[in-house]
Amino acid sequence: MFVAVLEIGSFAGAAERLGASSGQASKLVSKLEADLGVQLIKRTTRALSPTEVGRAYYERIKALLDEFDALDASVRNASGAPTGRLRLTAPISFGTAQLAPVLIDFARTYPGVQLDVSFSDRIVNLVDEGFDAAIRIGKPGDSSLIARKLCDVRIVLAAAPAYLETRGEPKAPADLTEHDCIVDTNFRDPGNWQFSTDNDEQTVPVTGPLRFSNADACIAAAEAGLGIARVPSFVAGASFRSGSLRPLLCAFEGEPVALYVLYPPGRHLALKVRVLLDFLVSRYRGEPSWDRG
Repeated sequence: MFVAVLEIGSFAGAAERLGASSGQASKLVSKLEADLGVQLIKRTTRALSPTEVGRAYYERIKALLDEFDALDASVRNASGAPTGRLRLTAPISFGTAQLAPVLIDFARTYPGVQLDVSFSDRIVNLVDEGFDAAIRIGKPGDSSLIARKLCDVRIVLAAAPAYLETRGEPKAPADLTEHDCIVDTNFRDPGNWQFSTDNDEQTVPVTGPLRFSNADACIAAAEAGLGIARVPSFVAGASFRSGSLRPLLCAFEGEPVALYVLYPPGRHLALKVRVLLDFLVSRYRGEPSWDRG
């Protein structure tokens, strides 16, 4: 608990990571200080920080705990059966639409692993918040994590036949300035849409009456005939197959982004994490299911 408090910077955060209450976290650290006979953490109403001896103790005890975790992982790996709680974070749209069925199959295959999955578009800190792995779309921003690519994710344009009958179909990216565009604010530069033209990149500024921080909401608005949406193909694939939406400007489609599974570096990768990584790589190998047909 002492290590978690210093890493996260609060008793409440440390308690949440370790499944305890804030009061229990404070009592455990106070008991440790009483047993050692020294103050390890300076506490104020606004912040906390380690004392000099607390910092030295943290550096030594953290190394010992890492060694213990490595030993524990090696013994579990030797047993051949992955077990234990595995915390995973994934984006909401991809997680609920595409990842959840894969994780259900994983749970059937490895019943000894207790999955704890958080669907959130917030970029969490894996180490500080106690996650074993993360699913992320696009180039990872944290270079300290190990990234394993799963597959490509295409970014596509979609509109309902009714909208196109009324407003016409854009023939080139520049035509989008004359259309109502449904903006997915999860993109890094949501108001500027990127396209590939003759081995070059083109950016088109777009406007429209709707902005959503959720690709599923953008698809729903497009199906209602409210404009043209730019979304990942894993969200639009089913609508393309059903005919409720039509793909647009396919010849100008930009470079796909990548789907990654990320995990913290370590000398000994826990068996439960390793089997999850291998399972995901196997399931997403080749052309993604949402792009087929």
